[in-house]
Amino acid sequence: MEIQTHISTFSIIFFSLLFSPLTSLACHPIDHHALLHFKHQITFDPSNLLNSWTPQTDCCKSWNGIDCDSTGRVVNVSRSGLVSGEDFILETSMSGTLSPSLSNLSSLQLLDLSNLKDLTGQIPPEFGRLSRLTHLFLDSNKLSGSVPVTFQFLFRLEKLYLSDNNFSGRIPPAVFRSFRSLLEIGLSGNQFSGKIPSSIGDMVSITKLDFHENNFSGVIPVTIGKLKNLKFLDLSENQITGTIPESLGLLSELQILYLNQNQLSGSIPSSIDGLISIQFCRLSENELTGIIPPSIGNLPKIQRLIFENNKLTGKLPATMGHLKTLTDIYFSGNRFTGNIPSSFGNLHNLQALDLSRNNLSGMIPSQLAKLQNLQTLDLSFNPLKLIRLPRWFSKLKLFRLMMANTGIQGPFPIILSSSSTISSLDLSSNSLTDELPHWIGNMTNLSFLNLSNNRFSNPIPPEFENLSLLTDLDLHSNNFSGDINTIFKKNVQDPLGHFNSIDLSYNSFSGPIKIGDEAAMDSIVSLVLSHNPVGGIIPESLSYGNELARILIARNNLMGKIPKQLLNLKNLKEFDASGNRLIGEIPGHNASIPASAFLGNPGLCGAPLLPCKHPF
Repeated sequence: MEIQTHISTFSIIFFSLLFSPLTSLACHPIDHHALLHFKHQITFDPSNLLNSWTPQTDCCKSWNGIDCDSTGRVVNVSRSGLVSGEDFILETSMSGTLSPSLSNLSSLQLLDLSNLKDLTGQIPPEFGRLSRLTHLFLDSNKLSGSVPVTFQFLFRLEKLYLSDNNFSGRIPPAVFRSFRSLLEIGLSGNQFSGKIPSSIGDMVSITKLDFHENNFSGVIPVTIGKLKNLKFLDLSENQITGTIPESLGLLSELQILYLNQNQLSGSIPSSIDGLISIQFCRLSENELTGIIPPSIGNLPKIQRLIFENNKLTGKLPATMGHLKTLTDIYFSGNRFTGNIPSSFGNLHNLQALDLSRNNLSGMIPSQLAKLQNLQTLDLSFNPLKLIRLPRWFSKLKLFRLMMANTGIQGPFPIILSSSSTISSLDLSSNSLTDELPHWIGNMTNLSFLNLSNNRFSNPIPPEFENLSLLTDLDLHSNNFSGDINTIFKKNVQDPLGHFNSIDLSYNSFSGPIKIGDEAAMDSIVSLVLSHNPVGGIIPESLSYGNELARILIARNNLMGKIPKQLLNLKNLKEFDASGNRLIGEIPGHNASIPASAFLGNPGLCGAPLLPCKHPF
């Protein structure tokens, strides 16, 4: 968004100069000298952005990135490290510091030194003399220090971007007080601290305010309600405390509101219904309490409500059924109680409904069957006591179905036999029993399957091989039996369907493990097979798993030696082969593996266990 803003700003100024009827004079000597002094402060220019800036040439006519007015005064300095066109993106860098001499460019309107990555040092306070400056882009560098108090004299400034640097300190209140013409300000990705000054309310023209990912503290100023033109507000990822001010509801033009990842407390103000233009509202990862006010049902343009990981309580307001434009509800990790409102069935544009990790109870309303655009349904970890998945679930066209710990009992739900669209399925921590049905092989879109912590038994059906898109499988803590290799031999659809993670621990699978040239296993990252009666040796082929970071094979009946290269896999972070019948010397390794990973194998010796008494 910021890149497009910079480019469009440059285009407006460039074309206004290009079609000006006046012919510019030669570059003014003061400006010529000021720019050369800036170049002198640049220590590394790998793409020769300043190569055309030579003492013998005219800065208005020959220098790249420079535009002048009809009097020969420089009005535009644009040497960004990121330039894009219709079919290209050029990215480069530049090292050095900002020269105070740039403040001598008394007619300068636009200064764009963004995305140069390696500009360091502070912003010279002399920049406050650039009284005609309207656009200042210094984002995506390594600049430090604080915002100069002299910025209060930049009263013509319309766009200010200092994002993604190393700036720190407090924002001088006088600066905001003078920014009455400012339309956009970006300070994100720095280390600014202290309170947001109440003078923020004096920036009456502002449309975009992005302060996210800093160390701002204190409360949100009540004066923020004065910013009647504000469309984008992002204060996320700070340390802001206190309550959300009622005055926020006065921002009738606001379209995007991000207050997530702060320390906000108190309730969501009922004045939220004043945000009649709001489309995206994210209040997640705070300490908000109380109920969601029924007035939330009066937001005519809302698309996304993200309130997850707070301490919100009470019933979900039935008035939310009025939000016909709503596409996403993420309310997980709160303390909501009562039933899911049947009015949610009116949300015909809803694509994601995540109510997981609450205290919701009662029946799931059948009206949700009308949500034909719903792709994600997550009701996990609610005391719903479902017993069975409702039959009307088969009418949904879900991509993700997450129903962990919702009280489902009995065999694998047969209504899923016609759910060919599901890619992610989580039925873990329920009371499912019996065997996996043969028709699970028809769920060919599955890429994630979690059936852990149930009471499944019997071998994996041979039709499992048809799950050619499956990459993440968790079956731990069941009573599955039979040949463990059935899982490893499943089909793939290159480049998809190669396992990323497998957890088969705490079952009754048997071996031996046969991982040879199975395509499904060639890029696995996490392999957990602990607590099974798997016998045989650790296959040498496991040493070829270059992506393996986690190998847990404890408490099996494995015997023989540990393959020499297994412990030297470049990505290996976690290994546990304790409680087996392994013998021989532990291969030398660079990975940090504790002695506990080898205990319970009386025949093993060598570091980190006791030295071997005789060579193997």
